[in-house]
Amino acid sequence: MKTTPDLSPADHALISALRDNARMSVTELAHVTGLSRTTVTARLDQLKASGRIRRFTIETDVDAEGGVRAITMVELQGRMSRQVIHTLSRIEGVATVWSTNGKWDLVVDIRTQDLVEFDRVLRAIREVQGVMNSESSLLLTHVAG
Repeated sequence: MKTTPDLSPADHALISALRDNARMSVTELAHVTGLSRTTVTARLDQLKASGRIRRFTIETDVDAEGGVRAITMVELQGRMSRQVIHTLSRIEGVATVWSTNGKWDLVVDIRTQDLVEFDRVLRAIREVQGVMNSESSLLLTHVAG
């Protein structure tokens, strides 16, 4: 496993366990990772305070959940990525922003209640200074995985 310099092996173990199940209790995390409950609590507090863990969430079946989910690829102008990423992540309806390689610079996960709200989010993304181009794909039916 490739490690990040400022994360300890305990941090990596906790993050891995939370990726499998973000709803695990401190006791369950301690059992899965082999750490004490005190260490789990302290490490989680530190990971949250440092921004390494930004939120605890769940994934749902989009079909059962309803609403609109889309992936939007974004092309940036010049060296504006930090400002654009910061601005995009603050738009309501933007769930996640990923950097990527290839033709597109960023991939934005959009989740809204309906198409009207999706249109608002898409317009907001396109109006961000530094966004040159975008292409969106609505996610329709979950077919595997």
